[in-house]
Amino acid sequence: MEQNYPIKRIIDDKGQLIDASFEKLIDEKLVKELYYNMIRIRTFDRKAINLQRQGRLGTYAPFEGQEAAQVGSALALNADDWVFPTYRDHGATLTFGKNMARTFLYWNGRVEGCVPPKDRHIFPPAVPIATQLPHAAGAAWAEKLRGTKNVSIAYFGDGATSEGDFHEGLNFASVFKVPVVFFNQNNGYAISVPIEKQMNSATIAQKSVAYGMPGVRIDGNDCFAVYFETKKAFDHARNGDGPTLIEAVTWRTGAHTTADDPSKYRPEKQGENIVDPVTRMELFMKNYGYWDEQWIQEVKEKTTSEIELAVEEMENFPPPNVEDIFDHIFAEMPTQLAEQKEAYLAHLERQ
Repeated sequence: MEQNYPIKRIIDDKGQLIDASFEKLIDEKLVKELYYNMIRIRTFDRKAINLQRQGRLGTYAPFEGQEAAQVGSALALNADDWVFPTYRDHGATLTFGKNMARTFLYWNGRVEGCVPPKDRHIFPPAVPIATQLPHAAGAAWAEKLRGTKNVSIAYFGDGATSEGDFHEGLNFASVFKVPVVFFNQNNGYAISVPIEKQMNSATIAQKSVAYGMPGVRIDGNDCFAVYFETKKAFDHARNGDGPTLIEAVTWRTGAHTTADDPSKYRPEKQGENIVDPVTRMELFMKNYGYWDEQWIQEVKEKTTSEIELAVEEMENFPPPNVEDIFDHIFAEMPTQLAEQKEAYLAHLERQ
């Protein structure tokens, strides 16, 4: 089955264009937009890890190595589309327009970190595995019923394909032919479990066959392949042709979270020959005349400045409202919860 789902690539590990049909579709604007956003989210990711180690953020889920998968897919969206991320897809949500300071707030356990900008449809990050897939299908169904051209994208890892929500989401989307793209980032591990121990399928893309939808396998470290294949899937959805399952084969260089030690379960040299997406894009830029040293420096300075300002805003944010623990859960607060809230507020007053 694996031979039926070859990994699609546009540039190779050395940044050489291997599919000439895309030569006219790649221009300076696209190259710079992809590269800028990858640098931006990588810088954010490294800063977040540093903040966690300093005790200024809570446990954090890094994504370094998956920048192309997140940026390439998010840039293919339209402003009115829907994004359903996991806890590791803040690179995609930042690219789509989520506020950076609020993204930091999320990793400090603040409810404000789940609130998207008013002009973006971004679902709160799903921590339970695969639960966002039926939600993405439902939002897409609603857009279809409204007669819009809006689509939704659901991000998930390889471990999510072992959950019932994965199959329910794909089945619902297929039956009702809704405009949703299921975007899998296959980094080879479901926490500490390698993919060969949690599924017997040769690929994730082939799971699309059971649900009568297109399935495609792409090089998740090739930003161009991600962008153009995701855009193709979005066009397919907007045209009323239903969902697509995309498997982006990638590699996360670091730990599952900052509370994890991958040396306990990943072989020491595993992944060392993989050319990361930022390096590959830089090689492409140098090979095809897009490299501009001054512009690169400006990008790094701009992103660093933006991130430092976001950290400052996060750390100067007003203290959390303790009532958020109780409010916004039920339309009408149950008596038991109301009593707990009253008792806790009285306790605070006595302090």
